[in-house]
Amino acid sequence: MIIGVPKEIKNNENRVALTPAGTQEFVKQGHTVYIQSTAGEGSGFLDEEYIQSGAQILPDIESTYAKAEMIMKVKEPIEQEYSLIRENQLVFTYFHFASYEPLTHAMIKSKSVCLAYETVERPDRSLPLLIPMSEVAGRMSIQEGAKYLEKPLKGRGILLGGVPGVRPAKVLILGAGIVGTNAAKMAAGMGADVTIMDINLQRLRYLDDVMPANVNTFMSNEYNIREMIKVSDLIVGAVLIPGAKAPNLITRDMLKEMRPGTVLVDVAVDQGGCIETCKPTTHEDPTYIIDDVVHYCVANMPGAVPYTSTLALTNATLPYAMQLANKGWVKACQDNRDLALGLNIIKGDVVYEAVAEAFDLQHVPFEKYLGEK
Repeated sequence: MIIGVPKEIKNNENRVALTPAGTQEFVKQGHTVYIQSTAGEGSGFLDEEYIQSGAQILPDIESTYAKAEMIMKVKEPIEQEYSLIRENQLVFTYFHFASYEPLTHAMIKSKSVCLAYETVERPDRSLPLLIPMSEVAGRMSIQEGAKYLEKPLKGRGILLGGVPGVRPAKVLILGAGIVGTNAAKMAAGMGADVTIMDINLQRLRYLDDVMPANVNTFMSNEYNIREMIKVSDLIVGAVLIPGAKAPNLITRDMLKEMRPGTVLVDVAVDQGGCIETCKPTTHEDPTYIIDDVVHYCVANMPGAVPYTSTLALTNATLPYAMQLANKGWVKACQDNRDLALGLNIIKGDVVYEAVAEAFDLQHVPFEKYLGEK
C-alpha cells in the first residue's frame, strides 16, 4: 500500500503521524511511504531520518495527498485539506466528527473512507488510540492549570501545592476516565487537594483504593458540582462519550458561583466541551475570560509536547495502521472488530451512529461495506 503522511497545518500542531521507526516497519513489509518535507521536524524527526528509514520525501501537501492510498494524520483535516481528499482514499486520524458539522459534510462529500482513532474500541470498551493522548492531555491539564492560576495570567494567584502553613489549591476533576485519572495523579503529586467526580461508583471505588490520601472521590450530579465549584481553584473537564458530543456539566450560570480567578481547563473541547462557555482555542492564544473565570480550551493540548505525544501516539497506532496496510481496510476491519468500530464515514455514508445522531443524518451500519449481515 502507498502511505502518505502530510505535515499537520492546524495552529501550533507539531505532532506527526509516523516516526522514522514506524516508517521502517512499513517499508520492511513492502509498503511505500511518502512523507511531506519537514512533517516530522516539530517532533524532532528530520527528513534525513525518514529517508534513511526508507521513506520518500515529497515537497508539498498536495503531492502527498495525491499519491497516497492511505493518509495517516494526527488531527482532523482542516478546510484547506478538504479538496485534497479523494474518493475511496482511506484517512486514518483523529476526526471528532460530532463536534464539527462542516468537517462531517466535507468528508461525506469526498466519498473517502474515514477511520477515526478515537472510536477504535476494544471489547472492554477501552479506546486504545485515544488512551495515549488522553494520558498526555490529562497530565498537561494540571501543568497548564497551575500556570494559569498565577496572578499575572489572571488566575487567583494560588500555588497548586501550597507551602508549609498555607493550604494548597483545591482541584476539581469532572470525569474519572483516563484523562481524569492522569490529571488526579499529577495534581496529587504536586500536593493539591484533589476531588475527582464521576457517575460510575465502581470506578470511584477503584480510585479510592489506588489514589493517594489527598485525592477524594465524589459522586457526580448537578447538586454536587454546584457545591464543589464554589470552593475549587482549578476545574478540569474530563468527560468523554465515545464518538459523541460531550455533555455540558458546567453551565453558563455556574460561572457566577465561582471565585474570580478560578481556572477552567476543558480537555473535552475536541468533542464539543463539557463546559457550556467552552470554545476551542489555540496554543498561540490559549485562554479567554468570562465572568472573571479563566478558560483554557486548547483543542490540541498534546501538540505542545510533540516529542512525547508523537512517540506515545505512534506506539499505539502503528499496529492498527499495519493491519490496514497489509490487508486493506475491508479485510482488516472484517478480521478486527476493534478497528471496524473506528469506521465513521464510508464513501458518503455515515456509519457511526453517534455522528449520525449529532447532526440528524441517516445512519448506515458499517457491516454493509464489510459483507456482514
